[in-house]
Amino acid sequence: MQRIRVLVVDDHRIFAESLAAALAAEQDVEVMAAGSGPVALRCLERAAAEGRRFDVLLIDADLSGALTAEAGGAGDGAPPLVVRLRGLHPELRTVVLAERDEPRLAAVALQAGASGWVAKDCSLSRLLQVIRGVLREETHLPPALLTGVLRELTASRKHRSESERLVASLTPREHEVLRCMVAGLGRKAVAERLFLSPHTVRTHMQNVLGKLGVHSTLAAVALARRAGIGPVDLEQAAV
Repeated sequence: MQRIRVLVVDDHRIFAESLAAALAAEQDVEVMAAGSGPVALRCLERAAAEGRRFDVLLIDADLSGALTAEAGGAGDGAPPLVVRLRGLHPELRTVVLAERDEPRLAAVALQAGASGWVAKDCSLSRLLQVIRGVLREETHLPPALLTGVLRELTASRKHRSESERLVASLTPREHEVLRCMVAGLGRKAVAERLFLSPHTVRTHMQNVLGKLGVHSTLAAVALARRAGIGPVDLEQAAV
């Protein structure tokens, strides 16, 4: 009998341990609980090093940084935890555990790579059905969420298309400056990296804001992220 290896990530210790115990009662399920993102990463890395990969991640929607960017250095946010975990372990299937049904967050979860969204108070049989379903490449959402999630995904696609159109209007140099802005670099740092004068960088930044139709660096960065523009590689030497 092939066993399903499940990792529960929730900072509510009693809930995580109770859920883990309930799942472990199933003959074909092996489960471990982690109370934070860093602990989950260590569990996954240790399991991979030992040749015992996890199959399914059950993660609390309200866990800090699970579905939204975490505050990082240099004014830039680290990617959501679900994105990082899926990037490091693409074979892992993710199911989000939620206190309440929120179409917007559920849509964000799907876009981040999650395969399912279930209520924390759902029955054990329902949770097992979802776990086994996502391993068959199925996507599981509560029926009551479907309309709202589809609406959110449609709106997100429209916003992304518009953002991509605006970013495409930038010159190559303005695009470089925008990526530096996404990385959280200030005018002086951008000037040093691109071997430009601060005055020239200021002009480029103003042009970027104007072409994107925004009035602040934060708004420009948000639009760039919607368009799929990542930060400039700070480890890479400027050319």
